[in-house]
Amino acid sequence: MHHILLVDDDIELTALLEDILTYEGFAVSQAHNGQEGLNAVDESVDLILLDIMMPKMNGMQMLKQLRENWQTPVLFLTAKGEEVDRVIGLELGADDFLPKPFSDRELLARIRAILRRTCTPVTTTAGTVFQDITLNPGAQEAYCNDTLLDLTGTEFSLLEYFLRHPGEVLTKESISLDVLGKRLAAFDRAVDMHVSNLRKKLPERADGKPRIKTLRGKGYLFIESTQ
Repeated sequence: MHHILLVDDDIELTALLEDILTYEGFAVSQAHNGQEGLNAVDESVDLILLDIMMPKMNGMQMLKQLRENWQTPVLFLTAKGEEVDRVIGLELGADDFLPKPFSDRELLARIRAILRRTCTPVTTTAGTVFQDITLNPGAQEAYCNDTLLDLTGTEFSLLEYFLRHPGEVLTKESISLDVLGKRLAAFDRAVDMHVSNLRKKLPERADGKPRIKTLRGKGYLFIESTQ
């Protein structure tokens, strides 16, 4: 059973969401400001639904502190839908962004998409090796030259997707659908921000070339050759 932590100062909303999520088979806990949310995070939490505007510590502040110690997936649920908020949230390591009001159906679809790509059951696996990068999907771990990379669940899934398609041009549409689990909307920068965050966390190649190349108007390319 997946455990979801709701962090929102709207008590009526969190009570409603808890009823919906519990009915769908999730374990649910609640916090009503960012500090309470941080105190409630532990290894049992599979996903955090996080509001931005809260007293004591807002969602952005909580996410920033959360990422210092935890890579737990975060889905922002907020009435603030401006692009700047989405960009800042994604830069800080949020996995997705759903503005209020939203339908129960869309919320559940977003939750399940995130959990599919971030909560891989721990099973026996030999891992995947490409150049100097090794992936262990069962443990959701990625290594570069034997050094563990500090990736969020979405960043791990994005890296895994690139490694399955080295040397291929991957459109933003395909990345959004296959990795983020949603169709690319107009002016949606989620793919760009996740790729940017992943780039920052991947060490430079020995030859100094970029690992991920941007092809203007086409998408992205994971460089296949080390030559």
